[in-house]
Formats: sequence, C-alpha cells, structure tokens
Amino acid sequence: MKKTQVLVLALLLIFSVMGCAKEEVIEEKVLRLTTTTSVNDSGLMDSLMGPLKEDTGMSVEIVSKGSGAAIEDGRIGNADVILVHSPAAEKEFVEEGFGVERKTFMHNYFVIVGPKDDPAGIKGLSAEEAFKAIIESGELFVSRGDESGTHKKEENIWKSAGFEMDAIVGKGNYNALGDGMGATLTFSSEKGGYTLTDLSTFLSMESDLALDVLVDESDTLKNEYSLILVNPDKVKGTNPELAK
Repeated sequence: MKKTQVLVLALLLIFSVMGCAKEEVIEEKVLRLTTTTSVNDSGLMDSLMGPLKEDTGMSVEIVSKGSGAAIEDGRIGNADVILVHSPAAEKEFVEEGFGVERKTFMHNYFVIVGPKDDPAGIKGLSAEEAFKAIIESGELFVSRGDESGTHKKEENIWKSAGFEMDAIVGKGNYNALGDGMGATLTFSSEKGGYTLTDLSTFLSMESDLALDVLVDESDTLKNEYSLILVNPDKVKGTNPELAK
C-alpha cells in the first residue's frame, strides 16, 4: 500500500475512533494539523489533502515545524492533531495527558548524505562510524539544530558513537543551522557538507542537490511517524467535537 493511502486511512481511523465521523460536524470544521517539516518537504501532504477532503468533507489547515515545535503546538492549543517522529517526546506528551490515541502507522529511513566524492570516506559505514569519520576528518557536518525528530535522532547517533554533544557543537566543522529539512539539504549541498535526512525529503529534492546517499537503510536509521490527537480535556482551544 502506498504511503499516501496509509496516511489517509490512518487519519480516517483516528478521527472515527474519537467520534468525529459525524458528517454535519466535519463539514463545518477546519482541522488544524501541525506536522514535521520533513513530511511537508517530501510533498506527501499536498497529495493527501484532496483524497482526505473527498472522503471526509473536512478541510485541513497545515502548519509544518520540527517535531519539538509541533508537539509544543499541541501543548498550547495551536493544533488539534500532530504528526511527528520523535518517539521519546511523543510518549512524554501522551503520558502527561496532552495527547490521546497515538497511532504509529508508517515509517521510512534516515540516511546520511554528503558530497558525491565523499571526502570523509563514509560510504558503506554504519551511522556511528560515519559520524565519527566526518567529525574527525574536519569535513563539514550540517545539523538541523532545531529540536526536530531528525535533530534528536542525530544527537542519539552522536551519543552512540561515543561523543558528548557539548564537544561536538564546539567543533569548527559542525554547523547547527536551526532550520527545516529542505533548507538543511540545500545548505549542505551548497557548502559541500554532510547531513542526516529522512529519505523521502531527499528523494523529493535529489535532482537539485549535489549530494549522494552514502549511508542508508538500517535498523538504527528507521524513522517512525505517529499521529496524536490533542486532548481537549487537557488543552483549551482545541476542537471539542474531535474528543466526543
């Protein structure tokens, strides 16, 4: 099943489970969805909105941010549903009562991309070995640096490779951009740097980038996405019909 079909079905499932399948409610409501920049940059949401509106009558207002900022939108009532990929933060969000009906329903993979001539020599290495080789070679590593799910995954890889983040951030060849996935890939391509990206966003931009996938699919680099409905009993300003 195509990922677009999977996401449409997952959206329909979570809304029907929470009792929002009433046609008269759906037709007059706009659902506020905050999703990750990686999902948005991949083009996935654009392909989904037509089928979703046709199937449900629901209009969806989409805002894209890093997972950390998307989860914060849920906490403060700026979203009715969030679509994110930061498992530890997701679990905390639900355990604290801010989210309900968390559905992990699709995955892709993170990959490490870099210059086509691969000056750090990372092709074929594990993720941890690749990070170590990049930082020790003096070649540029570009981090999203935005508290997104991708950024958190990157930090976990550095730690698994035996590095403390304070030491890494202090390196002259480590650049924390503080931006989304598309901007990070573009910057890495222009500057001849390496970065960690989700595969879908890279493939959607590949023709415009001077980068190759050098470290690819592995269990370490699995990237899971979850839909979480914001709990209207906990968060004021969310769509109350969604929680009936």
